[in-house]
Amino acid sequence: MITDTFGNIAKTIDHTLLKADATKEEVAKLCEEAKRHGFASVCINPARVKQAAELLRGSEVKVCTVIGFPLGATITEVKAFETKTAIEHGATEVDMVINVGALKDGDTETVEKDIKAVVASAQGKALVKVIIETSLLTNKEKKTACELAVAAGADYVKTSTGFSTAGATEDDIRLMRETVGPKVGVKASGGVRTQQDAITMVKAGATRIGASSGIAIVTGVEGEAGY
Repeated sequence: MITDTFGNIAKTIDHTLLKADATKEEVAKLCEEAKRHGFASVCINPARVKQAAELLRGSEVKVCTVIGFPLGATITEVKAFETKTAIEHGATEVDMVINVGALKDGDTETVEKDIKAVVASAQGKALVKVIIETSLLTNKEKKTACELAVAAGADYVKTSTGFSTAGATEDDIRLMRETVGPKVGVKASGGVRTQQDAITMVKAGATRIGASSGIAIVTGVEGEAGY
């Protein structure tokens, strides 16, 4: 386990299981692994939030879920309702996907409104991480997305869903950190599979790591992944 100048990196990991065919047994295993290794959270689909919240009750592991996932193309009111319901079911962190198409259109008003609605629904009850889907954006668009997330009151910006064309890169993490400054979190997600991957992202400015390979990251043994 990494315990050097980065501290216990397990505390930065959102142990993730977002595949469509995830079973309740797999979610239970994910939660047990998260408790055993001291991960920051489990990140699961909204339909599994109640189960995860029950299994993690009394532990320090948070329940994270996804909103407007994976395309970000649902309407603002749906994202707000999804956030409210997920929190009622036990989520304490939500990772929302921006309206990528609106951003590509230059419609920053819609993008910011979308994020603000989720932030308002989560206010005082859950952290909000904003997934900007870096692989689909130019550097200018990445900066704009990060600026809109900060203006809307989000707690984190996040690189990727893990369901698009590519995941986190060191350059993107640096760009996002430079854009949001020191007070907003940056989550590297998508393709972070090894201990060295995680160290690289933390050095670049990441404060959270989203990964299904959390066990491999903390043990340094590739192939030691959960689901």
